[in-house]
Amino acid sequence: MAKSKKYDITRTSREDLAEWYRLLSLGRRLDEKAPNYLKQALGWSYHAPYAGHDGIQLAVGSIFEKKKDHLFPYYRDMLTALSAGLTAEEIILNGISKDTDIAGGGRHMSNHFAKSSWNIHNVSSATGNHTLHAAGVARAIKHYGEKAVAISSQGESSVSEGFVYEAINGASRERLPVIFVIQDNRYGISVPREDQTANRRVADNFRGFRHLHIIHCDGKDVFDSMNAMKEAKEHVLDKQEPVIVHASVVRIGSHSNSDRQELYRDDRELEHSRRSDPLLRFRQLLIKNKRFTEKELEEIEQNTKEVVSKAHKKAIKAPDPNPESIHEYVIPKPYKPKKYVAGTHDHPGEKKKFIEALNQTLKNEFRHNKETFLWGQDVANKDKGGIFNVTKGMQQEFGRERIFNAPIAEDYIVGTANGMSRYSKDIRIVVEGAEFADYFWPAMEQFVEMTHEYWRTRGQFSPNVVIRLASGGYIGGGLYHSQTIEGAMTTFPGIRVVYPSFADDAAGLLRTAIRSEGPTLFLEPKALYNAPQAATAIPDDFEVPFGKARKRREGKDLSIITYGNTTHHSLQAADKLEKEMKASVEVLDIRSLIPLDKASIIDSVKKTNRVLVVHEDKVSSGFGGELAALVADEAFQFLDAPIKRTGSTFTPVGFNPILEKAILPNAEKIFADAKSLLEF
Repeated sequence: MAKSKKYDITRTSREDLAEWYRLLSLGRRLDEKAPNYLKQALGWSYHAPYAGHDGIQLAVGSIFEKKKDHLFPYYRDMLTALSAGLTAEEIILNGISKDTDIAGGGRHMSNHFAKSSWNIHNVSSATGNHTLHAAGVARAIKHYGEKAVAISSQGESSVSEGFVYEAINGASRERLPVIFVIQDNRYGISVPREDQTANRRVADNFRGFRHLHIIHCDGKDVFDSMNAMKEAKEHVLDKQEPVIVHASVVRIGSHSNSDRQELYRDDRELEHSRRSDPLLRFRQLLIKNKRFTEKELEEIEQNTKEVVSKAHKKAIKAPDPNPESIHEYVIPKPYKPKKYVAGTHDHPGEKKKFIEALNQTLKNEFRHNKETFLWGQDVANKDKGGIFNVTKGMQQEFGRERIFNAPIAEDYIVGTANGMSRYSKDIRIVVEGAEFADYFWPAMEQFVEMTHEYWRTRGQFSPNVVIRLASGGYIGGGLYHSQTIEGAMTTFPGIRVVYPSFADDAAGLLRTAIRSEGPTLFLEPKALYNAPQAATAIPDDFEVPFGKARKRREGKDLSIITYGNTTHHSLQAADKLEKEMKASVEVLDIRSLIPLDKASIIDSVKKTNRVLVVHEDKVSSGFGGELAALVADEAFQFLDAPIKRTGSTFTPVGFNPILEKAILPNAEKIFADAKSLLEF
């Protein structure tokens, strides 16, 4: 594509110069006014002043095309947001956390500017993690052939985060249309740049990356910044590869209103920063080159003063958030199954293994919706389909554009899923979040991010992502191959967590998860992939609703509440209890941990008056503690014996089969605990 002319003081139109000065003046007035709201106890309790970053922020917002490009600003990007089109009133509403704040109605920290309808994304406070989201949405831009870019803006210290390296590495490998803007003011709060990296310019850390173009500019200079950002966008669109724009800036103020920079910066340095003020330099340049008179600039300044005053008066009168709204937008309403809602455990037809149920359901859903994608480690390598071959044959049928391998970088797998899903609500993404659930921990920041996107944006965005994880033991896997992680994952609102134990439920819950809006954690007990006891017949297009338990065995003397691998151990124990003690034991498979079928649990307790909670996880802090607490809170009056829990010992799961057997629950341990309850 033809390169556009460069900006300079003589060739830039007077209209552009006037608009740039208006934005620079407006932004600075808001930047300086923000701390006053805190002093008056009106809000803006977090403000990160941008003064000194003026040139690059003006340029970033200027090259952004709303509703076409995708912008991921960071917490210091006030002028970026203004330059991209936000009004002074919208900035103030965000700062003082009003209900009418377009970013999220006061649910997110002040200084986190967003406008979802324009593709200005609401990013989290975890520095730099939106680089992964930018890479993900850029993947969608490339896939759908749109002439647009994703822009990730951040400070230089965020580049020390591992997921930023993953984002830039992945973007360069996939040749994604994304611009990574690094605003380098030499400080990460109080930590100087030399404590972050050995290179004087952090962008040079990525010099060896193929398919990556690096541009350096003076972020204090409006023209140099404008030219750099125009060159970056043109390069991305022309060469179809990512660009890093490294902008050297100064931080005139403290990191934030809770920081005191005089504790770590001397007077000489602070004075040098003030003398480098981009706004003053630009103003002097306009007058020196006779593009504007002093009076004309004063008129612009007076106009911005009036704009801020009017915006303040309107914003102050805006309503505050309603405290009763906190339970709204926790997670979108799921897809509502239309068939088999009252299905029984037994279906006619040939039995299929758990792994077949997953594989066939994935293929059927990918045929059902052409906007469905899957990636992960080892998922698409010739005839291999993941470590356990759950995705076998999928790339052959659906192609490399929809089924592909990811780097061994769990953050990148989950973070780019979040990002790609931002492109369209029609997109559905399935990822193998890690090869084993135990390896998922590097992605936890992205997992947490995903769980509060819908709440934080007040329903404007939720990632439509299913995270599949092979979970649990009984395979002789030992550390990092045999743990189960739901005890930790179910502490987060905003995520559905399911843990099926039979093939038909695996198929039905996976279908419902893929068709639903919002994220689902799909835990697969890998010991059951090929287990005969988990095989069932599966009706065509079988569907299972979230939050509905399934009674595996009727009983009247004791309720066993369970899920996953231990459902089968519980059934074995129940059979033995009936044979040896003539006891009638009910086995309730909850299937869905979040949402939870509380009614079925309480109804079972009312009937049997005794409860044994069984799960594979450690008894200490496992999800069984939540189940026991539920019964204690809501069904205590129906109990004839204490609530008892059976689970793993408070140790890691060992590798040697002798150790594994001693650690994990089994039918014998469940039998013993159930017997003690029946005899109580």
